[in-house]
Amino acid sequence: MSVNNENEFPILTTRRLTLRPLRESDANEIFTLRSDEKINRYVDRQQSKTLDEALDFIKIISTKTQESNLKYWAITIKGHDTLIGTICLFDESQDHKKCEIGFELLNEFQGQGIMVEAANSVIEYGLQTLGFDAIKAHTHKENQKSIALLHKLNFNLTRLTLDSEPNLVVFLRTKNQEPTS
Repeated sequence: MSVNNENEFPILTTRRLTLRPLRESDANEIFTLRSDEKINRYVDRQQSKTLDEALDFIKIISTKTQESNLKYWAITIKGHDTLIGTICLFDESQDHKKCEIGFELLNEFQGQGIMVEAANSVIEYGLQTLGFDAIKAHTHKENQKSIALLHKLNFNLTRLTLDSEPNLVVFLRTKNQEPTS
């Protein structure tokens, strides 16, 4: 993983990918991600119904990344600027030195190891550069693809369900765990 200038939003690069900030030009792909029933099957959020809603989401995320510690990347294939997914670090707790990770990928790019590569880069950035001791992930208890991905990324199941969200399971990855390939 390589990182651009630390004073700007971190652009991460891997062997195949570039992780960059969201842009208004990503509206079509964000609309697809946020409106596709298969992608959103296990996500508790209002689905986008219009391109304007997707654009509003991008504007909100852009503002939050400037005003807070939210890190929200567009995943792109190196040499191509088209967004194929997103990945983020959010809900940072400096006093507890942990945060949460979230991710989504367009259907046609799933099953190619792209999210493992992107997530390993973001996890390394969070643990090494930002100095977090742990990264948390929540996923629906029936989302087998997400659960398998979290296991590949060396996350450990810590809670079978949350009291407030009985369909979510909680995973944790700590700094001392080895990365996967």
